[in-house]
Amino acid sequence: MNSDKPLIGVIMGSASDVDVMKGCVEVLSEMGIPHEVKILSAHRTPEPTRQYAATAAERGIQVIIAGAGWAAHLAGAIAAQTTLPVIGIPIDSSPLNGMDALLSTVQMPSGIPVATVALGKGGAKNAAVLGAQILGLKYPPVAEAVARHRKGLTLAASEKIDSWGNGDR
Repeated sequence: MNSDKPLIGVIMGSASDVDVMKGCVEVLSEMGIPHEVKILSAHRTPEPTRQYAATAAERGIQVIIAGAGWAAHLAGAIAAQTTLPVIGIPIDSSPLNGMDALLSTVQMPSGIPVATVALGKGGAKNAAVLGAQILGLKYPPVAEAVARHRKGLTLAASEKIDSWGNGDR
């Protein structure tokens, strides 16, 4: 992409979520997708969170990825304030190992969807890929970046299999 203007907003509920969310940011960077990263909380900073979501589209954001742990409802709070696609990442940081985050992210009322990916680090990477796939519908270079990413995953898996040997000795 040639634009420096962020197309994806990556939001996390707390600085303690950075370790999980860095995989999301790395995948977006590898694909060359302009993005911004913010720490916002549905509970601790509700007004800045509401304002971010309500103004995202007019600032050029086209997809929002929101990760939070415990029973935080960050993705849902964002989705309530925008019609942009919102992808939620439940973070497995609570004593309930993320089940509370999963349920609060996936259980949205009819009409206010949040696309929810897997718990934790794998989910963070998948959220970036899903966001890129959404953008790829409009931006052919992003679709090409997604295809390259997929091909890289296939090659990496093949190399692991080849390293085991084929049994010929």
